[in-house]
Amino acid sequence: MKTTTLFGVPLLVALACGLAAGCAREDESMGPAQKAGKVVDEAGQKVAGELRAPLDKADEAARQAVERADAARERLAERTEAARAKIHDATAEAERGLEKATGKVGEKVERAGEKMQEAAN
Repeated sequence: MKTTTLFGVPLLVALACGLAAGCAREDESMGPAQKAGKVVDEAGQKVAGELRAPLDKADEAARQAVERADAARERLAERTEAARAKIHDATAEAERGLEKATGKVGEKVERAGEKMQEAAN
C-alpha cells in the first residue's frame, strides 16, 4: 500500500468530519440585522420570563391583602352592627327603667301629699 493512501484517506475523512462539525450551518435567509433582532427578542423574552415570577408574587400578595382587608371590613361592620344593637337594647332598657322609676316617684309624691293633707286636717 502506498503511504499517501494509508494516511491520506483517514486524514481526509477526519478533516471533512471536523469541518462538518465545526461549521454549523446558519440560516442563510436571515441577514445580520435580522439576526441581531432575533438576539434582542430572545433577550427580551428571557428578561420578561425572569420578571414574571416576582410580578406574579406581588400580584398574589396584593390580592391576599385585598382579601384580608375585605374580611376585616366585614368583621368591623358586623361588630359595629352588634354594638349598635346592644346600644339600642340598653337605651330601651334604660327608658323602661326611667319610666318605672318616674312612676314610683310619682306614687311616693302622691302619698306624701296625701299624708300632708291628712296631717293638715
